[in-house]
Amino acid sequence: MMEEEEFELAEDLEAILHLTPEVQLAIEQVFPSQDPLDRADFNAVEYINTLFPTEQSLANIDDVVNKIRLKIRRLDDNIRTVVRGQTNVGQDGRQALEEAQIAIQQLFGKIKDIKDKAEKSEQMVKEITRDIKQLDHAKRHLTTSITTLNHLHMLAGGVDSLEAMTRKRQYGEVANLLQGVVNVLEHFHKYMGIPQIRQLSERVKAAQSELGTQILADFEEAFPSQGSKRPGGPSNVLRDACLVANVLDARIKQEIIKKFIRQHLSEYLVLFQENQDVAWLDKIDRRYAWIKRQLVDYEEKYGRMFPEEWCMTERIAVEFCHITKVELAKVMRTRAKEIEVKLLLFAIQRTTNFEGLLAKRFTGCTLTDQKRPESPLDPTNPFLEDEPGEDVGTEKDEDLTKPKAPDNPFHGIVSKCFEPHLYVYIESQDKNLGELIDRFVADFRVQGPPKAGTDEGGAVLPSCADLFVYYKKCMVQCSQLSTGEPMIALTTVFQKFLREYAWKILSGNLPKSSSNSGGLTITSLLKEKEGSEAAKFTVDELCLICSILSTAEYCLATTQQLEEKLKEKVDKVLMERINLTGEMDTFSTVISNSIQLLVQDLDAACDPALTAMSKVGLAGSALHRLSGAAQGTCQLHQDSGESHDAC
Repeated sequence: MMEEEEFELAEDLEAILHLTPEVQLAIEQVFPSQDPLDRADFNAVEYINTLFPTEQSLANIDDVVNKIRLKIRRLDDNIRTVVRGQTNVGQDGRQALEEAQIAIQQLFGKIKDIKDKAEKSEQMVKEITRDIKQLDHAKRHLTTSITTLNHLHMLAGGVDSLEAMTRKRQYGEVANLLQGVVNVLEHFHKYMGIPQIRQLSERVKAAQSELGTQILADFEEAFPSQGSKRPGGPSNVLRDACLVANVLDARIKQEIIKKFIRQHLSEYLVLFQENQDVAWLDKIDRRYAWIKRQLVDYEEKYGRMFPEEWCMTERIAVEFCHITKVELAKVMRTRAKEIEVKLLLFAIQRTTNFEGLLAKRFTGCTLTDQKRPESPLDPTNPFLEDEPGEDVGTEKDEDLTKPKAPDNPFHGIVSKCFEPHLYVYIESQDKNLGELIDRFVADFRVQGPPKAGTDEGGAVLPSCADLFVYYKKCMVQCSQLSTGEPMIALTTVFQKFLREYAWKILSGNLPKSSSNSGGLTITSLLKEKEGSEAAKFTVDELCLICSILSTAEYCLATTQQLEEKLKEKVDKVLMERINLTGEMDTFSTVISNSIQLLVQDLDAACDPALTAMSKVGLAGSALHRLSGAAQGTCQLHQDSGESHDAC
């Protein structure tokens, strides 16, 4: 029983001395110690092993025990002192608590006195400033009233003046006055419940409507859309009317622009009707010459009548392009059988030149209805300049590292109408490429293969370079005409003649061999009967095979580049339809066949030497076997005690 009690007492002491990690950390921060006895994870066995690492160290056990006993006595003394010092702590704490309560009561009383004094001060300030606040409110209301009365006076007077000026067509004064009246009227939106204000607003709207109708009538009178009356010249009245239209509803401005452009281009629709001789493609230059004259005439006569931000010159040119596109499409549908490739390319060239000229002169802001940026170009009219004389597709080879020029916003605005008829161009290129391949075949037959011992021996055939140069010219030319479906059709033509070139020029001219397609190997040579030989090629034939091999490798690499360039030229949505993998596989087959023929010839050249080596090897093997048999026979005779002459 005593042992059990002592065991429970030990457990209780251990539980009391066991501290939580947070408490242990706090103790370490307050009383940092390097003594192992102060560590939370103290291990008595490790500590003893540290003090007595060897048996010899046990000789000092008495000194160590004495030091520990001394330390224990000092610790007991410190504990005893602390315990005695805490005897009177409870009484001192109660006294300190009472003193703190008394101080808090005194502080609470002082705070209450301060609060009472602050409330009295606030009441006093309110009484002092009561009259000042009333004066401030009165001043604010008076200022607002005066401002509103001034605006009302300005609005009433402005509406009267606006109606009078409208009747007199004094558009110059109306333009400034109307904008001011509209701005003043915005201040009265929250007062529309007042009948007088609502009446003034209705009079402003009526004046705006009357101005719009009146200005449209003035433009109709000056520039009639129908009839034999000649259009009037520019006038200050119409110029001021345009300024007023800027303030009115945007539909008034659009109607003015529409009527003026329609009247300005009415002569064009008559001169270039579908049944007129000048309407055909061979006289397409006359269309563009006519609009150039009209634009120059407009700049001279009406350039200052319309505001600059209306971009009237560009609008006239754009409307001309839309009309021309429709008219050309109509006449080409009617006379589709008369379209020839030279005539079509001529018309497209002149049209793209005109579109480029538009890009030099205008920004294209009217195409997207964006705000017109300031143009850095010379304000002089470039329509008096000569057109570029370079044909479509004859430009120099483009530098692949050079960044592309910005797109022409007018590209395709007229030339898009030619796309449905570009099949004429594609058929022409198909025919031209067929003739080119036939010429390559004929030249090869006449000139023969490259000769051995010359600079051309084994080199790339010049015909393949000519083919790809022509391909590049066609690709650039077609990309200027269209980057849509015609480019896909041209790619199909390219694929057709790449295969024909591979079949007729390369594979068709490879020397024939009587051996199997699998070729000859050293193993097969060793198994051949004596006297059999594979076909050998002459030096010229080997030179031809090397030339075809080099040409096929060149064609393979260039075809891959051609595919990449076609994908760059064509519209992004059509890129996936550009695929020349089949043609590259065809050239790879030609390369494989050429290498196979060269390997076959090498095998055939090695045939005599390999055959002789095989014979030498067989003879030596037979002699070796005969010598071994003879030695065995002699050994048998010697074992039996007999003698043999051969031995």
